Amino acid sequence: MKEKVLNTKKNGMAVLFVTVLLYLAGIGCMIWGGLGLEKEIPERIAVFAVGALWICVGWLPALGLKVLKPQEALVLTLFGKYIGTLKGEGFYFVNPFCVAVNPAARTKLNQSGDVVEEPVVQTAGNSGASVSIPSKRISLKVMTLSNNRQKINDCLGNPVEIGIAVMWRIVDTAKAVFDVDNYKAFLSLQCDAALRNVVRVYPYDVAPNVDTTGDGIADDGSLRGSSEIVAGRIRDEIQKRVEQAGIEIIESRITYLAYAPEIAAVMLQRQQASAIIDARKMIVEGAVGMVEMALDRLSANKTVELDEERKAAMVSNLLVVLCGNRDAQPVVNSGSLY
Repeated sequence: MKEKVLNTKKNGMAVLFVTVLLYLAGIGCMIWGGLGLEKEIPERIAVFAVGALWICVGWLPALGLKVLKPQEALVLTLFGKYIGTLKGEGFYFVNPFCVAVNPAARTKLNQSGDVVEEPVVQTAGNSGASVSIPSKRISLKVMTLSNNRQKINDCLGNPVEIGIAVMWRIVDTAKAVFDVDNYKAFLSLQCDAALRNVVRVYPYDVAPNVDTTGDGIADDGSLRGSSEIVAGRIRDEIQKRVEQAGIEIIESRITYLAYAPEIAAVMLQRQQASAIIDARKMIVEGAVGMVEMALDRLSANKTVELDEERKAAMVSNLLVVLCGNRDAQPVVNSGSLY
């Protein structure tokens, strides 16, 4: 289905003005013709009949008056046939028998939730009732879809929870209305599918021998460290899936990322252990460098002559002091070194 924009229908004010004048004329005809009913004057009876007929059916043109705000559109059908789309702000007049179509009128995309169907409230009488009638207008503004967090296994099989926010807008109203059943529900479903399809390619953290680009070469891609790249791939994946619905995906962002609760504690211990190992490695490298520097300085300045056994003892003592978790307790040796 190809969109057809109606640009020559902004004459609603003129039609409204003419309709009001004709109603006033109809009322005048009824008054003038009613004065001659008792005398049975044929001309006045005819005028009265014309005025009464117009009062009964003169409201029909008012059904074709449509008011649109900026960034709104109406998809119109006439007896089931698509005749065009009204776009842009203005006061329009169309065929009174045209019907606006919007299958997603009752569907609401929450800012922090999934698709929700708004209930239709139908009440009547004197019980303070009201009737909820959804608008058939289609918004052309940039909108945000923030689906609920999903639990997905990454490429290593670890369950992670991830949420995304997608900025989107409608660019083809005919495709959005006629090519899919409900474009809002369709978008939400395709966002979930695209998110799962991309996340399963990446590990949560950088892992060895993992190819995230598909070129057969291991890389350092990860969900935590390559969030911009992952968000871009998610956007491209969603765009391919919703092209047939006339929707443009402007941007996607990761709003939440964490390990699933059942493995979060274990993964935290793993991260802590990795951090401790890295810190210990740095401490040992620094301590070995300091011991080497001390031995070299003692040998270069000939401060004291140490044999291999004494050098080994000195190295051991220095490493214990430098690599220990607690402050060393000094011991003063008042005797002979040998």
